[in-house]
Amino acid sequence: MARIKVCGITRVEDALAAAHAGADAIGLVFYTPSPRAVTPAQAAAIVAALPPFITSVGLFVDADAAYVREVLAQVPLDLLQFHGDEDADYCDQFERPYLKAVRVRADQNLATVAAAWPKAQGILLDSYKAGVPGGTGEVFDWTLVPRERRWNLVLAGGLTADNVAQAIAGVEPWAVDVSGGVELAKGIKDVEKLNAFVREVRRV
Repeated sequence: MARIKVCGITRVEDALAAAHAGADAIGLVFYTPSPRAVTPAQAAAIVAALPPFITSVGLFVDADAAYVREVLAQVPLDLLQFHGDEDADYCDQFERPYLKAVRVRADQNLATVAAAWPKAQGILLDSYKAGVPGGTGEVFDWTLVPRERRWNLVLAGGLTADNVAQAIAGVEPWAVDVSGGVELAKGIKDVEKLNAFVREVRRV
C-alpha cells in the first residue's frame, strides 16, 4: 500500500485533518519564497499537535546548513527533504533521515541520478519547471520512471484524487506526495479533497 505525505501544511488544523484522513506524513516548507512557507515557531506548534505515528518532514531548498540546524534545534522533525541542488555530502551532514527531490526531465537517466544520494531514504520525483524548485501542480511523464529500482520512490507532481490511482498503478511508488491537489488556496487544505485523495490511494 502506498504511503501518503501531505505537503505544504501551514496550520495545525490542516495537519490534524491530514492525520485524521489517513495521511502517514505531513510536510513543512522552510523556503521563504514559497507561498506555503512556515517559520520554525509555526512548525513547532504544528508538530507538537500531531498525534502518534505521523511523520513530520521538513523541506529545504539550498538552505544554509546553519539554518537547517537552527530549525532542527526548534522543531523535532523526523525526516528532512532537500529540494534544491544539494549534493550527498550536504544532505548527509545532518545525520538525519532524508529524501532527495529530483525534478524529472526527459534527458535524464533517473537510475544514475538517484545513485548520487546512496544514503537517502528515498528519492522524490517531481515535475521540472525552470526556476521553480517544486510545488508546480503539474504532472510529469510517468513513463520516464524506471520500473526496476534499487531506491524507494516518492511520487509527486500534480497529484489529485482524480489521477493518483492511475499514478500508483502505473509507477508503483513507495509513497505519494500531494500539496496543491488537496488545497482550497495555497497553504490552506480542503478536508473533502484530503479525504477523497486518501480514499483513492487506499482503494488501489
